[in-house]
Amino acid sequence: MRSSVSDAPTITLNNGVVMPQLGFGVWQVPDDEATAAVGHALEAGYRSIDTAAVYENEVGTGRALAASGLPREELFVTTKVWNSEQGYDSTLRAFDASLERLGLEYVDLYLIHWPMPMFDTYVETWRALEKLYADGRARAIGVSNFKPAQLRRLAEETATVPALNQVELHPTLQQGELRAYHREHSVVTEAWSPLGQGKDILADPVIGAIAERHGRTPAQVILRWHLQLGNVVIPKSVTPSRIRENINVFDFALDEADMASIAGLDTGTRLGPDPDEMDWRG
Repeated sequence: MRSSVSDAPTITLNNGVVMPQLGFGVWQVPDDEATAAVGHALEAGYRSIDTAAVYENEVGTGRALAASGLPREELFVTTKVWNSEQGYDSTLRAFDASLERLGLEYVDLYLIHWPMPMFDTYVETWRALEKLYADGRARAIGVSNFKPAQLRRLAEETATVPALNQVELHPTLQQGELRAYHREHSVVTEAWSPLGQGKDILADPVIGAIAERHGRTPAQVILRWHLQLGNVVIPKSVTPSRIRENINVFDFALDEADMASIAGLDTGTRLGPDPDEMDWRG
C-alpha cells in the first residue's frame, strides 16, 4: 500500500504553525542531484523539505520546489544559518541569501545550525531570528543541536521559545533528557540522522526481528518508532525506491513490546560531533 499526503501525521508547533511529522532531508546531497532527489520526494508525497546553507544545495532544492507546481502553502521548507554567519547583522544577510538561492519569499522554519558555545554568539543570532519571525519572513524559528543548558539560556535572555530543536537522534542515541526538556517547554524534537546514517543500526537483530514480524524493512521500523515517540523525522535518500519506502510508514504500528525493545538499544553513542565541542566555522 502506498502512503499519501493525507496519511501523513502533522505536528503543531508552539506558535500554532503546523508541519508534517515526516519530511525529506538533503544533507550531503550535491546541488546538481538535489533537484532530482527533492522532485522524487515531492512526487512520493513528502511536503516538508529540510536543507541548510552549508549543504550548498539550496539552489537545487529551490528548483525542485518551483518545478513541482505545488502551491507554496502546501510546502514546508526549513533551512539554517551556518556557524560562520552567526551574529545579528550577518544572520539577517545569510537569511536573505538563503531565500534568494531557494527562490522563495519566506521559509516555514529557520534554524540556528549549531550553538557553538565557545564563541558565545547564539543569543545574538537568536535575536536576529526573532526579527525574521516578527517580520513574517520565517513562519517559525528554532535551533539545531542545542543542549538543555543552551535552551535555558535562550529562555532567560530572550522572549521567544524555539519552536523546534533538530538534533542527532536514533535508536542508539535516544536523547531522553533532552526530549524530556522539550516536552516540558513545548519544543518539538526533530531527529537528524534518524536511521543512524545507515550504519550498524539497520542490521541490528532486534530491529530485524521487529521488521520481519511486521513485514517491513528495518528503516521503516525505525521511522515508525520515531513517529510514535512524537519526533519529527527527516530521512535522506537519493534513491527513488528508498524515498518511497521511507514515507510508506503510516499504515502500521509498533506495539508496546516493540517500542520497549528499541528503547533497550540506547547506548548514548553519537555519530556526529558533540554540540559543546563543535567549533567548525568554515
